[in-house]
Amino acid sequence: MHKLSTLSIVIPALNEQENIPQTMRAIPVDRLNKMGFEVEVLVVDNGSDDSTAELARKSGAKVIVQPVRGYGNAYKAGFANCSGDVIATGDADLTYPFSTLPDTLSVLLRDELDFLSTDRLDCLTPGSMSASHKWANHALSMMCRTLFRSPFRDSQSGMWIFRRRVLDGLRMRAGGMAFSQELKLEVFRSGYRCGELPIDYLPRGGQTKMRGLRDGSMVAFHMLAHRLRTFGRVGGMPPVPELEAAELEAAGLEAAGLEAAGLEAAGLEAEGLPAVPERKAAGAAWQDEKVAERVVV
Repeated sequence: MHKLSTLSIVIPALNEQENIPQTMRAIPVDRLNKMGFEVEVLVVDNGSDDSTAELARKSGAKVIVQPVRGYGNAYKAGFANCSGDVIATGDADLTYPFSTLPDTLSVLLRDELDFLSTDRLDCLTPGSMSASHKWANHALSMMCRTLFRSPFRDSQSGMWIFRRRVLDGLRMRAGGMAFSQELKLEVFRSGYRCGELPIDYLPRGGQTKMRGLRDGSMVAFHMLAHRLRTFGRVGGMPPVPELEAAELEAAGLEAAGLEAAGLEAAGLEAEGLPAVPERKAAGAAWQDEKVAERVVV
């Protein structure tokens, strides 16, 4: 019998009242219980102005209110309030197959992995992703592999399952959509055992919150800023002395460098990058930059 006992499922949600009941019903709690896991579901209400929180609570979820909007801000609040030995994630828009959690959890345990991400791009259900969205995801994932030697085919996937301990020492800066790739890259850089599993990505329910070009551009800028911060850092990914022009060109970028506007979009100063402190031996450093959060009972 494994030594783990509790699985926390963290779901960020913004105005998802038409999807949240179905999302909750899709979670196979009985199957997970039979595997020996207690299950807690946390829905992080990220500033909704509809009935998302009320419906989530009625469906059995613990609701966390994070009024500071942003994908990463929602996850930081959820991770700070969950209690599981293992944490799983996914969106509240019906795109991620929560029904596969028992199989995904089995792979994590069987292969003794620390972090298991999912790959949407090889198993897209017709109508689940527009051509431009698909192209952008492939481009951003290629950038991750080029700049970080990342093993992930889908750097932007929002469904992961991992052991809680991997959060210790990570410095998570992104408050928005870039949080997904930043978490993967930080875990990989820190030397944890990582894996990736293909999933069926499904059509979204309701109206999309994505802002297309703007979101994609900010994710790309965050990635570049993250790469600059990792120069000379120890552990996980070996430092790369310089990025060759060919590598940047392969990622669809200019070798000349980042413009000030790009650094500002990534939350950095145009005059230079902030110093990165040493990794802490214990404690979740991603909690250093506090964001507002409270539990609704």
